[in-house]
Amino acid sequence: MKSKKDNFFKQALIFPIMAANIFILPFVALFMLAIFAIGILAFIFWIFMLVDALKRKFKTDGEKIAWVLVVIFLQILGAIIYYFVVKRESR
Repeated sequence: MKSKKDNFFKQALIFPIMAANIFILPFVALFMLAIFAIGILAFIFWIFMLVDALKRKFKTDGEKIAWVLVVIFLQILGAIIYYFVVKRESR
C-alpha cells in the first residue's frame, strides 16, 4: 500500500505539468485558430488569382494557359508570383 508521502510526491510532480497546461492551452488554441485563418485567407487569395488569370486578356492563349497552370500547380506560391508579375504590373 502506498503511503501518503509517496502520494504527495506524485502529486507534486504532476501538478506543475497540469498547471502549465492550463496556462498554455489557450495560447495553443489561439495559435491554431490563427494558422487556420491564414490558411483560409491564402485559399481565398489563390481563388481570386486563379479567376483573374482565367478572365484576363493575355496577348496569346498560350500565355493564359501557362499562367493558369502556374497558379494551379504551384498553388499559393504560383498565386503570389502571378500577383507580382501580372496583376501588379497591369495597374
